[in-house]
Amino acid sequence: MSVRISKLFGMDVYDSEAGYKGKVYDLIINLEKGKIETITTEPLKVKTKSDAKKILMEKSIPYRNVRSAKDIIIVSSRAIDPVEETPKEEPEESRYSSAYNKYRYGRR
Repeated sequence: MSVRISKLFGMDVYDSEAGYKGKVYDLIINLEKGKIETITTEPLKVKTKSDAKKILMEKSIPYRNVRSAKDIIIVSSRAIDPVEETPKEEPEESRYSSAYNKYRYGRR
């Protein structure tokens, strides 16, 4: 699923059981990973850190819960455990350098 970030602002957010969650006000982006982390349904322009924490705890949705984003955003109605990225094992042939493969398979 890919969509422009600018299109997400102001979109209505519903859960998978058609419950209204709010509108997208802010997005929190992890710049190192290049991924959206969180959607907030209230603006993060607050005066104190405690207000910001309250919004992040009560009025935000982890982006990993988003199931669809087209005209509206549909999120899972229940919390989803974070997916741990496990490195996939490479096939045995790709573990070796191409020079080794030429030697290994080209020899008769």
